[in-house]
Amino acid sequence: MELRHLRYFVVTAEAQHFTRAAELLGMAQPPLSQQIRQLEQEVGTPLFDRTGRGVALNDAGRAFLVCAQDILQRADAAMRTARRAARGEVGELTLGFTESASFNGVVTELIRQYRERYPEVEMTLSQGDSETLVARLREGAIDAAFVRPPFALEGGLAFTQLVEEPLVVALPLGHALARRKRLAPADLAREHFILYSRKSGYGLSADIMAACRQQGLSPRIGQQAPQLSSAVNLVAAGMGVAIVPASLRHLRPDGVVYRPFALDGPRAVLGLALRQHAPGARAANLLALARESRSR
Repeated sequence: MELRHLRYFVVTAEAQHFTRAAELLGMAQPPLSQQIRQLEQEVGTPLFDRTGRGVALNDAGRAFLVCAQDILQRADAAMRTARRAARGEVGELTLGFTESASFNGVVTELIRQYRERYPEVEMTLSQGDSETLVARLREGAIDAAFVRPPFALEGGLAFTQLVEEPLVVALPLGHALARRKRLAPADLAREHFILYSRKSGYGLSADIMAACRQQGLSPRIGQQAPQLSSAVNLVAAGMGVAIVPASLRHLRPDGVVYRPFALDGPRAVLGLALRQHAPGARAANLLALARESRSR
């Protein structure tokens, strides 16, 4: 029994006439009558009472019609769902993000737009540092991630830059340098720096330290923090100063002020990483929306 047999049966039941049903189906009447008889043989009982003027459902046919209509509706719904899934309109998107990404307005606005455009996609968020998220992306554990370079793009990953932020210095409230409107590397010569280095030793923090050395500042490392927000909280505790992306100014614990930092060199890049080959329709839609928003 095939779906076409059920469709032939339903149309015939509704038309109550083989010739009229055949016209509706775009086929000749004899093949339709043959298909209906084959269906009845497979079911094991007649489904129609044949009359001189047409056909009428018998008790078995009326019971079979209810089931046939339900099967056809489910089959149509399954095809629509499959097509929507292929377009990335339904399903689940597992999205990784660094903690600092959650403070960036570009990222939060992009997530809002995505949820608005694809309301039936269930979004699962997974927080981690950039290195961990990139590794999980390679493993297929997540579909896409908001991360900060540098990191290796080997392993079939693609990275699209979304925003490039200036750097600011996080200072303890009441610090003498907080009276200045802008700071240069030389202003921080006596300060202890709070770093948020990666496991590999590479990353924005390492790039900032290298740029400071190129401008004649030899940073004194006072403390290592596991992530950017932790660095800001350690600043609030008076353990030193930290150089962070400007979007972290939205993180305002008591006891911290931010000042622009005049450093020739790195800026804080934030972007979207996903698998280069077969990223999945939902992740591809997120990337398309990101590019669309960036081009406005």
